[in-house]
Amino acid sequence: MERIAHVEKLRLKFPGDTSLLFKDLSSTFYKGEKVLLLGPSGCGKSTLLQVLSGLIPHSIEVPMKAEELVSPTSWGYVFQDPDSQFCMPFVDEEIAFVLENINVPKQQMIDRIHHHLQQVGLHLPDIHTSIQTLSGGMKQRLAIASILALKPDVLFLDEPTAMLDPKGTKEIWNVLKEVGQEKTVIIVEHKIDHVLEFIERIILFNEAGQIIADGPKEKILSTYKNEMREQGIWFPGVWEEYLDTTPLLRSRKPFEKKEKVLEVQNFKGFRQKEEKILVDDLQAYSGEWIVIKGENGAGKSTLLHAFMQFIKTTGHCELVGIAIKKVKKQTDFMTFVFQNPEFQFVANSVYEEIAYSLKVDKVDSREIEIKVEELLEWFQLVDHWDKHPYQLSMGQKRRLSVAASIVKEQKLILLDEPTFGQDSKNTFALLEWIEELRLKGTTIIMITHDEQIINNFATRIWTIEAGKVISDEIQSMNMKTELVSV
Repeated sequence: MERIAHVEKLRLKFPGDTSLLFKDLSSTFYKGEKVLLLGPSGCGKSTLLQVLSGLIPHSIEVPMKAEELVSPTSWGYVFQDPDSQFCMPFVDEEIAFVLENINVPKQQMIDRIHHHLQQVGLHLPDIHTSIQTLSGGMKQRLAIASILALKPDVLFLDEPTAMLDPKGTKEIWNVLKEVGQEKTVIIVEHKIDHVLEFIERIILFNEAGQIIADGPKEKILSTYKNEMREQGIWFPGVWEEYLDTTPLLRSRKPFEKKEKVLEVQNFKGFRQKEEKILVDDLQAYSGEWIVIKGENGAGKSTLLHAFMQFIKTTGHCELVGIAIKKVKKQTDFMTFVFQNPEFQFVANSVYEEIAYSLKVDKVDSREIEIKVEELLEWFQLVDHWDKHPYQLSMGQKRRLSVAASIVKEQKLILLDEPTFGQDSKNTFALLEWIEELRLKGTTIIMITHDEQIINNFATRIWTIEAGKVISDEIQSMNMKTELVSV
C-alpha cells in the first residue's frame, strides 16, 4: 500500500505548557484509507491533523520534532472553526480565490462556484454575500465548498458538521462520502453515527494524547468500549447508557410557572436596517429549560442577540418585569454564551477569565477563589488554569466560555450551541450543571440541534423558521422520566 502521510516519534509542546502533548507518537496513513481519530476533548486530535497536513510547523509555529514527517502533496483541510479558514470577505470571492490558485479559467468560475455551493446545500439569493452575515452552519457549508473546489487527493476534516442541524449534517456527510470515495480521508468527529459506515479504521486516543488502540472500526468499538466510556469518548449507545444511569434526570421536578423572567410582544430584531427576527408573543418563566430549534440560517442566534440587545430591536421586551432598555446592568440578570467562544474572551488566563465578572462586581477575593475553583473542577479545566484561553482546544474553549458566563448564576442564561465539539463526559457534566441551575429557578434558553438534549432536558421548545417563531410547545417531563427509567 502507498504511504500517503506518516509521522515517526512525534514530540510536541505548546508554549506555556509544562508537559509534552505527544511523546514519541507514530502513525501511518495509506492511500484511499478512511480513518477516524477518536478521543476526548483536548487530547490533540486536531493538532495531529495539523501536523500530518504540514500546517504545523510550516504555517503554525509550534515547537515540535519528529524522526520523520511525510505530508501529502495535494490536500484540503476543513477547520473546526470555519471563520479561521476564510481569506475573502464574500462568498463568491472565497471560492474564486481557490479556483484562481488552481488556474481555473475566469469564464468557468461562475458555473463552478454555483456548482460547489449547490453541492453543500448553501442556497443564497446572491452569491456575492458577505460571509460575516452567514450563520455558523452556513459558514461551515461554505468552508467545505471551498475545499471541494480544490479537488484535493487527501481530505483532513476537523468536525466539519459541528454547527449543522441534523438534516444539514446528513446532507454534508452524504456529499463528503460521495466525493471522498477515491480519496484518503482523515476525520476528527464527535458525531460518529454519521461516519461509521464510511470509515474503515479508528485510532483511539486517551486524554494524554497517547494512542491506546488502532485498527478496524468493528474491533475498536467492540473491544475498547470500557476505555471509551472511561475517557468520555462518544460511542454508539452512550446516550442510552447515560439516561439509564443518571439519578438527576430520574428525579426531575415538573415545571411550575413562577416568576416571569422574560416577556416579548411584537418584538423585532434588525441587522443593517433589515428585519431578521420577529416574535409575536413569548414569555419565559423561572425554572424553564427552553430549547430553540430550527434549520441553519433560520434566525436562532439572531433571536438571542436581540434579547441581549446586541442588535437594534423594536417592540415590547421586559426583563424581570422591567423594560429591557431601562435595565441599568443587564448582565446582573442575564448572560450569554456565544456560538464562537473566542468572541467573549477578555482575560489572559483561564482562571482570570472565569473570575473576571466577579472581580468587576468587587466580590470578596476568597469567594471568587472558591467559585472559580469549583467551576475549573466541574468543567475539567483544572490542569489549564494558567493557560491563555486561545491556547485551549475548541472543546476546552467552549467549556471555558460557559463557565465564565454562568459564574454569577444570573436569572436568565442564553446559550448558543454550548455542547458542540464536546466529548460525552464534558457534555453530560455541562448538562447536569445547567439542570442544577434550573432546579434552583434559573431560566435556560438554549440553541441546540441535538435531539437527545431536546427530548431529555427541554421543558419547552421554540421553533424558528425564516426569522419567525412559529411554535411554542410545552415538553412533558413525565414522558421523559418514563423514557429514562425503561
